[in-house]
Amino acid sequence: MNLQRIIAPTALVAILIAAAAASISAAEQSATIKGYVLDSACAFTKNLKKPISAECAVSCAKAGSPLVILAEDGAIYWPISDTMPATGQNDRLLEFAGKKVSITGEVFSRGGSHAVVIKEIKAASSDK
Repeated sequence: MNLQRIIAPTALVAILIAAAAASISAAEQSATIKGYVLDSACAFTKNLKKPISAECAVSCAKAGSPLVILAEDGAIYWPISDTMPATGQNDRLLEFAGKKVSITGEVFSRGGSHAVVIKEIKAASSDK
């Protein structure tokens, strides 16, 4: 029996498992995001740098539009829950609608989309 023929596939399997584990952990990471809480439709269709007004964001949220975080770098983050079944995050974000926030949580990226499971949210200065 050739020992090299047994060791080579075993080493390849170990490498593949390590690579898979690294890619799983790269998809989720803890981060702090600074940006504005605004209506998701405005974030995509109006190309805003910040919300039109707090009243507008609150009105849209109360009408059922999901609130998102428009980060300082222009990325849009969908607030998600880590529970099953998932729950909407508008109730949690409503007091910050139209305002700048600092959010700490687990960030996920997939297919060009970004999401965040909010662990902590607080008001942030409007200055950059």
